[in-house]
Amino acid sequence: MVLSIIVPVYNVEAYLQKCVDSLLNQDLPEADYEIILVDDGSKDNSGQLCDILAATNSNIRVIHQPNKGLGAARNTGIAAVYGTYIQFVDSDDYLCPNVLGGIVHQLENQALDILRINYQNVRQNGEVFEPNKYSKPFDNYSEDVCDGLSFLNERLGFACYAVQFVCRASLLKHEGNGFREGILYEDAEWAPRILLQAKRVASCPTMVYNYLYRPNSITRNSDADRKRKSVEDKLKLIETMKNQGDTVEDHRWFDGMIAQTALSILSEVSRYFYKDKKKYIGQLKGLRIFPLSTYHATPSAAKKIRLANLSPRLLCCIQHTSVKD
Repeated sequence: MVLSIIVPVYNVEAYLQKCVDSLLNQDLPEADYEIILVDDGSKDNSGQLCDILAATNSNIRVIHQPNKGLGAARNTGIAAVYGTYIQFVDSDDYLCPNVLGGIVHQLENQALDILRINYQNVRQNGEVFEPNKYSKPFDNYSEDVCDGLSFLNERLGFACYAVQFVCRASLLKHEGNGFREGILYEDAEWAPRILLQAKRVASCPTMVYNYLYRPNSITRNSDADRKRKSVEDKLKLIETMKNQGDTVEDHRWFDGMIAQTALSILSEVSRYFYKDKKKYIGQLKGLRIFPLSTYHATPSAAKKIRLANLSPRLLCCIQHTSVKD
């Protein structure tokens, strides 16, 4: 078994069939890869659909568990894989046809620990769009092999989706290398932690992955409690990244990512929690991250960073006034 594909499943009955069909429409022999569907306590018919798909395809396995969240579902899958390499696919996304053969060839031919695959954003009608076109130039999809730290600083940009990375299973199965459970943005916490341990990393420039934009998806849920958790978990993420950056000599990527995350926090505070700005700005300052770095910042972000370095309170005030207007 060469490749194990882990698909966390939660209330996606409208999307799961297309996702799995795309995983089956590939140029790998069935015996060379497995699809592990982790039903994370779905309340719709997703769990039953998983069982039907497994009953009709010999390389599909299903694991049912109580709802524990995305990170926990991925960890369950990691513990169950048989493959040499692990790929993550979200259950509302889908792969391009006949791309897995090339991925496996590159992994094996270059003896990689991690391969970053190329992705595109798609709407539900299949239209391709690029919401982050201004930051995309910072991504470098070179096929040349480098170590994980060089990859972070020179090639990654700030996209940290787990679905971009195909990893050697022995790396992920090592104790402590799974996903941190119970937090939002677990991908951004996980990706640099794993990359720092990788000795051989490269990218696949061929388009592989279709990332579906869903306004009502878990990452875009807009209830008040989730907004509050978003800010609090981003503060935790900054603390984690600062600690990670302190372990390496060249921490440009960590500095840049911390700055981007801090801007995101200030934006959310300006929009939703302006009355609590003193509290959150105090927490940011307590993390000792100022002055923020402009590494890999777009021109507009660099302006905000310079203003935040002058006065995060002033940036909050300006953004809050802009929202009100």
